[in-house]
Amino acid sequence: QVQLVESGGGLVQAGGSLRLSCVTSGRTFSNYAMGWFRQAPGKEREFVASISSSGGSIYYADSVKGRFTISRDNAKNTVFLQMNSLKPEDTANYSCAARTVGYISRYYGNYDYWGQGTQVTVSS
Repeated sequence: QVQLVESGGGLVQAGGSLRLSCVTSGRTFSNYAMGWFRQAPGKEREFVASISSSGGSIYYADSVKGRFTISRDNAKNTVFLQMNSLKPEDTANYSCAARTVGYISRYYGNYDYWGQGTQVTVSS
């Protein structure tokens, strides 16, 4: 069983930054593509970013492109989401997800394992 644990969320003012981390259990993390998704109250889950198993392919949602950066450290079984220039509309619960296929995907149905999420709140 693969477990994912997110951390790094919190309350920040608009224009500020946060760095989310997601630690994944298991010895095959380096084979997984990873993704970040978010869900605000009353809204559907939204794709944020995805990174391939090697880190060589990355894809962002248009809403975060240029502000967010996804990265990974395969030696530490960890994927990161650096969030800069945060806006109130970025407020949501952020979850990381792993897919056992190494290619990136923006579709949540392609991911096999999910974390519980970490709350990000951006005040105006």
